[in-house]
Amino acid sequence: MGNKLFGTDGVRGVANQYPMTAEFALKLAMAVGTLVCRDKKKVAIARDTRVSGEMLEAALASGFMAAGVDVVLLGVMPTPVLTSITASLGVDMAVMITASHNPYHDNGIKLIDAQGDKFSDEATRQIEAAIEAGAFALSAEHIGTATQMPDAVMLYADKLLEIAGENDQPLHGLRVVLDCANGAFYKLMPEVFKQLGAGVIVLGHEPDGLNINKDCGSQHIEHMQQVVREAHAHLGIACDGDGDRIIICDEQGNRLDGDQVLAFLGKYFKDEGRLKAHTVVVNMLSNPALDRFLSTEGIGCERTAVGERYVVERMKELGANIGGEESGHMVVADYSKTGDALVVGLILSLGLLKSGKKMSEIFPLFQPMAKKRVDSRFASKEDMTAAFELPAFQEAVREAERAVEGKGRLLVRKSGTEPKIQVWVWTDEAQTAAEVNQIVSAVLLQAAGFVGQKEVL
Repeated sequence: MGNKLFGTDGVRGVANQYPMTAEFALKLAMAVGTLVCRDKKKVAIARDTRVSGEMLEAALASGFMAAGVDVVLLGVMPTPVLTSITASLGVDMAVMITASHNPYHDNGIKLIDAQGDKFSDEATRQIEAAIEAGAFALSAEHIGTATQMPDAVMLYADKLLEIAGENDQPLHGLRVVLDCANGAFYKLMPEVFKQLGAGVIVLGHEPDGLNINKDCGSQHIEHMQQVVREAHAHLGIACDGDGDRIIICDEQGNRLDGDQVLAFLGKYFKDEGRLKAHTVVVNMLSNPALDRFLSTEGIGCERTAVGERYVVERMKELGANIGGEESGHMVVADYSKTGDALVVGLILSLGLLKSGKKMSEIFPLFQPMAKKRVDSRFASKEDMTAAFELPAFQEAVREAERAVEGKGRLLVRKSGTEPKIQVWVWTDEAQTAAEVNQIVSAVLLQAAGFVGQKEVL
């Protein structure tokens, strides 16, 4: 059986609608408890601030205990904190309850192994099969218990001191606006920046279960940009509800492209003599101009499929310590196992102060290539697949590849969530990007099941 429920970042949906129901969470935990928790018979559970988190936490805890697994309840905790401390908790695995940057009515379940890494596709396929078959090993003689560990976050906080170095106040003189998305970083992020000497203006730090990501955080940075300008702050940092995504703006309120941040991290670590494997790992959607910039700095650029998990896996294979996605998932493997808004925000702030420059004087580090993206929607997944395999379409793709060879890049992919074919073209000239995209996208207009096309910014 293929993955019907698990994507690259777990199971996600609307709370109290399948699969985000208490019943499904219970069965999931019984299946995972039976299949995975065989060594220590112990699991840790954390959640973000959305209202449905406690319901799913209770259901998961019940399922694990029914399978004879002891449960450690960590309470509200960002995803990067959980992945960073899992290996030190003495558990078989951990579970993060979050829907990341989605609104409050959504929720999700991420499965994390004993070392703090996300489960593989093969592991989640086995779990789905076990849930479907009802293959749970339950016994009256083996029932788990639950304990709370609210101070586990201190295990993560200790790691942050390594970033700060020996200086007790390394951020002294910095004025920063922090938008915590009314999410899991609402306490810890402001506390750390203040402790390290920064002047802090905090937004999105009053979660009520319903306002997570609502008009704030990484998806809605307009208020942060305004406050940065009005307060004459040096920069603004916004995270999402579970803290694994970061969006940054300069002192003028201009949003920084994620590829620019990745370029900064790579160059900063190289200049500090700390860049491992001489490589930055990004996904296939990063602008090709990033590769060009890194090359001029003597840094390699490795690409992966879309999804933070694939970036992290490749980083581990190469021994690299800097990687991420333009969308805001930035991984500094020396300190975190996943994207981490707090770690990246601290490193960027330290680098800014060390430079003695304004953010707008540092960025942009490079001029991105022009991008043209067109999405073609079809009536069904089957129609999309058939259109993708059309000989005329494949010939158009080859023609477009020849047109951009040596001066740009073409990416054609099927959406993993919708019946859409995405055509991306990057070149130095916007007109060329549009013309090359037209070569490919125009063929799909005549394909069976075609619904419509949309240009995506």
